[in-house]
Amino acid sequence: MEDRGRASGFRGPWLLLTVGFALHVLDEATTGFLNVYNPTVLAMRARWAWFPMPTFQFREWLVGLCFGVVLCFAVTPLAARNVGLLRPPAWFYALIMFFNGMGHTVFTILGRTVASVTFPRPAPGFYSSPLLLGASAWLMMRLWRTRAGPAS
Repeated sequence: MEDRGRASGFRGPWLLLTVGFALHVLDEATTGFLNVYNPTVLAMRARWAWFPMPTFQFREWLVGLCFGVVLCFAVTPLAARNVGLLRPPAWFYALIMFFNGMGHTVFTILGRTVASVTFPRPAPGFYSSPLLLGASAWLMMRLWRTRAGPAS
């Protein structure tokens, strides 16, 4: 089974995480994510002037995320070949999506992001979070197992 994993690189988990990412964008877009995100960013900036996260209008946010999803689907053949240049971004992708899924889960439990930004449970984007968590964990495991795979 280890050889089969090396032969396919990290295509399966990359593809599942990208499907999860696409579903997560849909989940956030249809559950009012920016109505929680933007006020959270503004509250964080009020507390810490250096806070680096931007606020978004719906259209620019959605177009940016859709571009990201398309790009992730487009590089799936590179993941299948275990291309070395994709491995660091794949680790970053997996970690970001893992913490994204964790954030939506924690905020659902808390019912707020910061003290001034509350929402009815579950948090916007929560429904797709289990897929992000599972697929990102699988991608990290596959990246670890294929680290000595074919060079490119």
